[in-house]
Amino acid sequence: MKLTRIIAAAALVLGSGAASAEELKFANFTPPFHTINASVIEKLNADLSAATGGALTVRGYHGGELGAGPAEQYVRAVQGAADIAWGLPGYTSSQFGKAMIVELPNAIPLETPGYEAIWRAFDEFAGEFPATKPLALWTSEPNIFIMKDRVVRTPADLAGLKIRVAGATMAEVATALGATPVQMPINQVYNALQTGLIDGVITGASTLTDFKFDEVANSYTLGANIGRGSFFVVMGQAKYDSLSPEHRAAVDAAAGVALSKSAEDAWNATATAALEAARAAGDNTIVDLTPAEAQAFADAVAAVVNNYVASVDGAATLAKMRGN
Repeated sequence: MKLTRIIAAAALVLGSGAASAEELKFANFTPPFHTINASVIEKLNADLSAATGGALTVRGYHGGELGAGPAEQYVRAVQGAADIAWGLPGYTSSQFGKAMIVELPNAIPLETPGYEAIWRAFDEFAGEFPATKPLALWTSEPNIFIMKDRVVRTPADLAGLKIRVAGATMAEVATALGATPVQMPINQVYNALQTGLIDGVITGASTLTDFKFDEVANSYTLGANIGRGSFFVVMGQAKYDSLSPEHRAAVDAAAGVALSKSAEDAWNATATAALEAARAAGDNTIVDLTPAEAQAFADAVAAVVNNYVASVDGAATLAKMRGN
């Protein structure tokens, strides 16, 4: 009888533990080899699992398994199609007016970590993330010009070229540089470059491997502070609120600056390796702008930057991002 009671008690404990276990669905619109997987999805899974004894875990659903379309990722977390999602503010620019200041040319120095700038100013634009809990906010490595059969050394070299950009603000930047902006999701750029629909793209060098742009591009221009991409990871607020206090505490501890740093460090590492490979390939043109040459690009887009900051009443946000 005593043994029976022990077995029954053990079964009850195991049953209650199983009932409290939970797996969070992380929507990833990119393939599993993308930098986001190891630096955010797998890290978040490891951190939450360790903090909860395996009771709270994260599973990545890759390649748009929970719904295709990079621009729709935020709403998937809000509506519950996914528990967590990542995306780019630039795909829905009107929602993230102040948050996107960090993307502007010369908003912050090339060597300044973007995630630090964002979190310094987060209280200025927290309202731009309704119905979600932001888990990570970071930037890519600084943007470069990635071109096919075109070499860019001055703004004049961009005259009339079709350049892919992410978001309305970067479209204005491209226009100020004399180019024709083309907005499209990043996962459509490969084919657009390959077929000549566009001549180039303003984005970070990590895309050379994350999206295999190195296979279709052959000219890279570095050194102009033409901004950088920015990213978010958000959990639906309803999902967060439904977690137990212990699990919410684990999420709080895993999220924020540390997770953002993990992502940005990984983006930078991917970019560095990609550029090293591009230089070593021997069949690419690499342009390293001098400070004077880079200044020509800064001068060309200065009015766009100033006008944008004024349009979103973002002077205080920019000051905080710069640490002023």
